[in-house]
Amino acid sequence: DSWEWPQGVGLYGLIRLWQFTGRGELRQLVENWFAARIEAGLPALNVNTTAPMLGLSILWDKTRDSRWQPVLDQWATDVITKLGRTPERGFEHHVSDKVNDNELWDDTLFMAALFLASYGQASGRRELIDEASLQFLVHTRYLADTETGLWFHGWTFDGRHNFARARWARGNAWITAGILDLLDLADIAEPVRDFLLGVLTAQVDALLPLQASSGAWRTLLDDPGSYEEISATAGIGYGLLKGYRLGLGTPAWRDAGLKALQAVIANIDASGTVLNVSYGTRMGHDLQFYRDIPLQPTGYGQALAILCLSEALHHVEEGKG
Repeated sequence: DSWEWPQGVGLYGLIRLWQFTGRGELRQLVENWFAARIEAGLPALNVNTTAPMLGLSILWDKTRDSRWQPVLDQWATDVITKLGRTPERGFEHHVSDKVNDNELWDDTLFMAALFLASYGQASGRRELIDEASLQFLVHTRYLADTETGLWFHGWTFDGRHNFARARWARGNAWITAGILDLLDLADIAEPVRDFLLGVLTAQVDALLPLQASSGAWRTLLDDPGSYEEISATAGIGYGLLKGYRLGLGTPAWRDAGLKALQAVIANIDASGTVLNVSYGTRMGHDLQFYRDIPLQPTGYGQALAILCLSEALHHVEEGKG
């Protein structure tokens, strides 16, 4: 019942599944959740408490239910006027239990910027789409590793460094999925769109050779000794399959996405629980920190698997797999 980022990602997965299947009970489940949480009172604004708004904005775009627009309007305005900013106007990765001053994290783009793009497109508020574009550009400047094409987990303007320089798998998954969802959710200005597609292609070119024989990626992408991690595998697989379906990627993207899909399916137990998901991950100051994050079932692990499986259904529907 918490209004937080794991629930936000979970709701996004369920809404995407509802869009594909049209199952009325999914829509009812999601609408009941939002209605109950809004009636109970929403928490304070931060990056992670913005995550549930992405699903709500898509729900409102499809249903135009009058209950949701005032909430969405106010939250979007608060994001662009009240959320903490770094130099160059990036969103500081403030969360419910920690203020990360002057820090940029991969996660921010998926948790906050996608909502602005989605709701900006649905409501006609162009300033929200422009803000989302700015966030992707600023985060790319400081988090994309020009040497490899992969992304670092974070950056701090205090000392100007990338912490452990961790090329963390789930952080990269937020980017693979996030760039494609950004381009899918809103009309992004052509120069920004072309730039981000170049960034995405460089990332995918680096990701494909790092995929394990199982189809999974490791929690530190370029560390063969770190464990295989399924939430990242699902997120990357979702992005690769979606990119191919949208005509933005090559057949190699589809092949790697289908391998990732098999790894995800192999890690779903008889109860439907997604296994081998790393727990919520704070910013690490050394690489061992990431190797030691425990594995356990999580809401976002379930949701990323749902996104990957739902995207795979598109390929089956279209006779592509």
